[in-house]
Amino acid sequence: MNRYIFFIILVALFLLSFSSIASQIPSSQRANQVIQNVTPTLLNELNQKGLRYGSPMFIRIFKETKELEVWIQGEMEYKHFKTYKICAFSGKAGPKLKMGDKQSPEGFYRITPQQLNPNSNYHLSMNLGYPNPLERTQGKTGGLLMIHGNCGSRGCYAMTDQRIEEIYTLAHASLQNGQRYLPVHAFPFKLTKKKMKKYKESRWYAFWQNLKKGYDYFEQRKQPPIVLYGENEYIFY
Repeated sequence: MNRYIFFIILVALFLLSFSSIASQIPSSQRANQVIQNVTPTLLNELNQKGLRYGSPMFIRIFKETKELEVWIQGEMEYKHFKTYKICAFSGKAGPKLKMGDKQSPEGFYRITPQQLNPNSNYHLSMNLGYPNPLERTQGKTGGLLMIHGNCGSRGCYAMTDQRIEEIYTLAHASLQNGQRYLPVHAFPFKLTKKKMKKYKESRWYAFWQNLKKGYDYFEQRKQPPIVLYGENEYIFY
């Protein structure tokens, strides 16, 4: 095949894929108005940190400190953009096990375009995708666990409306710009050696050791790992 024709086919396939992803993002008048209002401020703040609006995005959640970190891909690695205070979450340190246990999940999740909810009863929301494939094989139950606004939680990670507007707008821009899914890593606390030593007697210690592998991967490389779901644990590449 002529190289020029081959190149044109590759470009066409890319554009088709990009268009398909963008068309999968649900919209509403409310969300469109929020995005229009919030984008100018975000553009300015991103520019000050040398980051681009619509670049791939990564989220980390820490229960203990009630923090949601947003990282944006820079030229060589992901860079910290903002840390948002979590208004409310349910339960305590440890994973969610079943529907109704009022426990917020811990683990590795993916937010696809279809998981954005611009018509949420909690202002705006993004479905974490709990239970993920590993959790389903382990028999964990529940669903519709979100990062959302309205500052109230029954298993979700709730933000103020102002904070979810920024997070949602950044997520929308990244997905619209071609990111297939947003990685979300939810932890009980920052999984440092010192912290892990403190919780060595916890029933969740082995589980948290597995989470720590993913935590350490990002800490060392500033790139989110590719997460695979094994039979009994997460696998990272």
